[in-house]
Amino acid sequence: MTTTAFAFIVAAYLLGSLSFAVIVSKAMGMADPRSYGSGNPGATNVLRTGKKLAAVLTLLGDGAKGWVAVALTAWFGPQYGLGEQAIAMSALAVLIGHMWPVFFGFKGGKGVATAVGVLFGFNIWLALAAIATWLFMAFVVKISSLSAIVACVMVPVYAYFIVQPSSPYFGTCIIIAILVIHRHKSNLIKLLTGQEGKIGEKAEKKGN
Repeated sequence: MTTTAFAFIVAAYLLGSLSFAVIVSKAMGMADPRSYGSGNPGATNVLRTGKKLAAVLTLLGDGAKGWVAVALTAWFGPQYGLGEQAIAMSALAVLIGHMWPVFFGFKGGKGVATAVGVLFGFNIWLALAAIATWLFMAFVVKISSLSAIVACVMVPVYAYFIVQPSSPYFGTCIIIAILVIHRHKSNLIKLLTGQEGKIGEKAEKKGN
């Protein structure tokens, strides 16, 4: 790995470490999203406060950083001899930064919005396919976590046909799916026990 590639990857990780759920909530005078509901600093948990604008800003911020990390490496990387491999590594770095942010004690979100932003950076049709899957599942079951898990399972399938198996992006999509599903392990337990909340439910203090 070259020094330049390493610099892009570190920059992507630091960008990913910006938790917009925490930043937006603080800016709008709201409680820390890690202190209520699921305790997850993400748009779905912020929505539980009833503050739709805060949830939308969180969603856009977390998604945008995923896209920016990929786009910047794609735009400027070739000047330094960097190709798809470096772009793929930056994509993983921004997602890992979101999940384990250095700025917030390595306690981050589950990565759904950031992963979608990354997919937009890879291929717009791949991202739209993932979003369509999430929306369909959300409409049917009204459970964000289950919708995200199903979408993650399908992303490598879509990637196989859209970006081709020979591309570094295909392998990256598999890793992204594994990471996001791993971050939803507590939700899987709640789903199995019938305790998982539905989209838009009001928040309670964490632990209640």
